[in-house]
Amino acid sequence: MNYLKFSIGIFLVLSASRFLPHPPNYTAVIALSFYIPAFLGRKYIPLIMFSFLFTDFFIGFHKLTFFTWGSVLLIGLFSVHFKKKLIMRFLGAVLAAVVFFIVTNLGVWLSGQYGYSLQGFVKCYFLALPFFNNTLTSTLITASIIEAFLLCFSTLKFYLVKKNSLHKRS
Repeated sequence: MNYLKFSIGIFLVLSASRFLPHPPNYTAVIALSFYIPAFLGRKYIPLIMFSFLFTDFFIGFHKLTFFTWGSVLLIGLFSVHFKKKLIMRFLGAVLAAVVFFIVTNLGVWLSGQYGYSLQGFVKCYFLALPFFNNTLTSTLITASIIEAFLLCFSTLKFYLVKKNSLHKRS
C-alpha cells in the first residue's frame, strides 16, 4: 500500500513540476529523478519514466524526447551510488544536471541543427549554457529543499524515538 501511496505522490509532484509555468529547463524534475531512486530505490524509475510519458502526451512530444527520457533513466540508475552522505548527494545532483545537459544537447547536435562538424558540436553546447544554468540552479534549489525536509524528518524521528524510549523506562 505504501508503494501505491508513494507512487501517486511522486507522479503528482513530477507532473506538477512539468505543468507549472517555468523558464526553460527550470524545473524540479532532474533533482527528483535523482533523489527518488536514491532514497526509495530503482523500482521507482519506471514511475518516473511514466510521468514523463504522461506529461509529454499533453506538453507535446518532440525530436529530443528520447534523449530527455534517456538522461532521466541514466540519472535514476546512478543515483543509488550517491545517497550515503550529504556532500555526495549534492555532487550526485550536480552530476545529474551535467548528464542531462550532455545527453540532451547531444540529441540537439545529432538533429543536424548546427551541422555535423566539431564547430557545430561546440556551438551547440556553447549556446545551451544558459539552459544548463537554469537546470543546475533549479536542481540545486530542489536538492536543498529535499535535504531540508530530510533533515527535519530525521530530527523529528530522532526525538520521537528518544521520547518513546523515555516513556518506556518510566
